[in-house]
Parts: sequence; C-alpha cells; structure tokens
Amino acid sequence: MAAAGGAVCGLLLRMRARTRGMLWRGGPSNQGEKMQKMWYSFLPCLLFLQLEANPGLKVRITQKGLDYGRKIGIELLKQRVLKETFPSWSGQESFSIVKVNYTISRFRVDAVDIPETSASFIPGTGVSLSVAHASAIISADWRVKTWLLKDQGGFTLSISELFIAIVFKVSRDSTGHLSVLLHSCQLSIGSVKVKLNEGSSWIYSFLSGYLEKAIHSKLEENICLNIKYKIQLMDAQLRKQKVLSQIDAFAQIDYSLVSSPAVFKSHINLDLKGTVYPVGNHTDPPFVPAPFGLPNKGDSMLYLGVSSYFLESATLAYYRAGVFNITISKDLATTFNLTTAMLKDFVPELALHCPTACPVLLKLMATSPPVVSLQSDTCRLWITGSVEVFAVLPNSTIQYIFTGNLTTSTRGNLTVIKQKLIISLLLKRLQFSLVHSAVRFSQVSLVENLLSYTLRRVLIPVISDKLGKGFSLPNLAHTSLVGPVIKMNQGHLVIFTDVHYEHEQGEDEDLRRHP
Repeated sequence: MAAAGGAVCGLLLRMRARTRGMLWRGGPSNQGEKMQKMWYSFLPCLLFLQLEANPGLKVRITQKGLDYGRKIGIELLKQRVLKETFPSWSGQESFSIVKVNYTISRFRVDAVDIPETSASFIPGTGVSLSVAHASAIISADWRVKTWLLKDQGGFTLSISELFIAIVFKVSRDSTGHLSVLLHSCQLSIGSVKVKLNEGSSWIYSFLSGYLEKAIHSKLEENICLNIKYKIQLMDAQLRKQKVLSQIDAFAQIDYSLVSSPAVFKSHINLDLKGTVYPVGNHTDPPFVPAPFGLPNKGDSMLYLGVSSYFLESATLAYYRAGVFNITISKDLATTFNLTTAMLKDFVPELALHCPTACPVLLKLMATSPPVVSLQSDTCRLWITGSVEVFAVLPNSTIQYIFTGNLTTSTRGNLTVIKQKLIISLLLKRLQFSLVHSAVRFSQVSLVENLLSYTLRRVLIPVISDKLGKGFSLPNLAHTSLVGPVIKMNQGHLVIFTDVHYEHEQGEDEDLRRHP
C-alpha cells in the first residue's frame, strides 16, 4: 500500500516537473486553471507523505496478551455487575377486564456466571469478544395496584444460556489518540424464568408470565445499547488521555499514534511517534525515524520496540536543555580530591601560582548533540564537547589554566525498572586535544588520563543521575511489566515482556478465586 502510494506520488511529481514550462506558455486564465489542477494532484502526495511517517516506538499486543486481558476483564465485569444498580420499571397491563398497574424495583444481581469466553483479533478491524452459556440470578421487588386490591412482594429472576458476540473497531483520531467504537453486537438469550416469592395465585399467573416475556424483550433491546454506551464512555476517556508524558524537568515524550492500529490475526500493532522534546519546545528533530519491525513471535504478551530515533531525539532534547553542560564546582572537586597537585606533573608552572594544593574547577560543555548507535547487543553514545579548567586560589579567585576539546565514547547499559527504560553510562574511551593554555604543558597524554579519571568519577555519574529517572514505556493501564528482556538490534531494541494487572482495593479476593 505504501509502495503504491509512493509510486503514484512520484509519477505526479515527475508530471509536474515536465509540465512546468508548458504552463507558462499558455494564456493567463488557462495557466491558472492548469496550475490549480496540478496543485490538486500534488497536495494528496504531501498528505500521504505525512500520514506514512515512521514511528519512533512500536507496541505489539499478542494473542497471549489479549487472552490475559480477557480473563482479567471478565472478572472485573462480574464484580461490577454484582454492584450495578438498575432503575425501577413501571407499567400497566390488562388482566381479563382488570387494569393492573405494576412497579418493579430494587433490582439486585445475586450471582453471575460466565463459563465460556473467547477473544480474538479481527484483521483490519479490531477485537472480537464472545461470551457463551452465561447466566445470572437477579432479585427484585414487585408491587401491583388495581381498583380492587393492592399487593407486593419479591421475585427471583433466572437468566440462562446468554450468548453475546461483540466486535470493537480500533482506529486513530485526528489528534493521535486511540479510538475504540462498537462495530457489531449480537445477542441471544436462551431462557428467562421468574419465580414470585409472595402474592396471590392470580397475581402470580399475571406477573410471572408477563414479566418473563417483558424482561426477555427488554434485555434483547438494551444489552447491546448499554454495551455501546459503555464503549462510548471508554472512547471519551481515551481521547482525554495526554499523549505528552513528562519525563523530568527537562523533557517530554510524545506518545501519539502516527497511524491507525494495524490489526492482524495473531496481534495488533500500535505505532507511536516516540519523539522526546525539551519542555516547552516541540520543534521536531532535524532527522526522521528509520523503519523497523518487531519479531514475528507470540511467546510474550507485549513487545515494545524502541528505535534509535527515540534515543537520538532524547539526547537532542537534553542537549537543547543544557543537561550535558556541567560545572564541577569547588565543593565537588574537593569531594573527589581534584586539586592542582594532580596537574603539577604535566603543568610545572602551576606550582608557581599554587604552591599549596588548590581545588580544580572544570566547565564541561557539549558542543553538539550526542550521537547514539544501537548495534547487536550494544548501545553506544558519543559526546563531543569542550572543557575549561581553572584553579580556585586560596583567596577564592579563579585562575584560568587551559581549554581543550573532548570526544568521549560511552557504553549505555539499558535496564527496565518499574515501567521505565533506564540508561546508565560507562566511559569506554576519551580523546583530548589542547586548544589553548595559559601555562606550558609537558605531556598532553597525561591530561587525558586526568580527564578520563574525572569523567569516570564525577561527570558520568552526574549525567547518569540526570538520566536516572528513565523513560516511561508505553504500557496498559493498571499493569506492571513482568520479566522484561531487552534484545538489541541494528538501529532498534525490542523489549519482550508479560504483564500483570495491579488489582485495585477490593478486587484481590475475587481475582484469587478465579485464577
């Protein structure tokens, strides 16, 4: 589909180039008409190119995940049905020559059983959920009034052999939110039986026969309507969900959908924008995501794909926010014993200015956005920057020593903790070149050793701490990831994981009874 669309757009663009000169040779009105038609054919191509944007993040829910969601969903449904309240129901019917006014009130669901359920993906549409052989027992009160008498009591309603087949249609709305609507609903009710607990025989005959038919009819009319209403409420809640997630004080992640969910027989794919922005600045990066895929497996409930674009946009966002610009202050230098005594071996003249050991102040600044590379089983991060080194003299004034350029190669260790992708850095290599110095150097290579020590002990832990809050991963509501495993690939990584529903208070006991 995408290839066909691209081919059509390419043909139109070539036609536009060939006819550009012809348009100018026509008369003014003819020229304007042709130009207008050409733009009408050109604009869909622009729209096509935008709609076909590659995602920075991918989420896949497999049949295993759907089955787990079905099990939890059915148990939650049973709990909520038992707590459901129903409106009273009044009417008038004729019994022989007598007009009977009746009221049915205080409906209470005493028991519900849903022995057979199934869920499946409907390619190109959404999700199907089926319930078979369901039953329920409901208690209610009744009251009748005629010109002859009044009576009241209670009754028990038994519903059995209930079959429901629902198809949910999933799509993307214009704002990038997930949209869920009812595509179809089929219902069949096998039996409705009413047993009155009190009342005279003629009332029993009237109510039991009439209520069975009336309740059967009302259930058939209203169950699918009620399901549609509940799904509309859910869809409205989905539209209210924020697609921007705050990481920390510096950055936000855009989780909006870039296309409608792709539904296949064995899974559903959600393609998310996955762009990290500096807070308050939503300018897109000067690069775009490369296409990538998820493994054709179904062993886990959830597969999360993270492209190098996501990580590159994150490093760009933090670069723009100044996170990689760090000053190692006097107090921090003293803590790690960074003093001029360490510099005297390769800056002999420094002893003339600082006869006693003075703290060293370093100003490090990234001069370009860090470069991220995802390879098989390896994540690399290259940071290019500059360093200015000063001595803090006893009178608290600072004395400039030297300026240099740095190129560092770090390895990123990736872990998943509490729904977040955590990145910790390990310095692998440092290259230093001297730009300017106020004092004479003896060996520049020794400076590399000092800076390498400083970065390992001070700078890398500071950056890792700033990144330590991690990146929130796309996840299902009220669930935690179970046993996540990260697999590195060329240009992207994949997280394989199961999920566990976090029970709300009051749910645990019932869910334990239905493992």
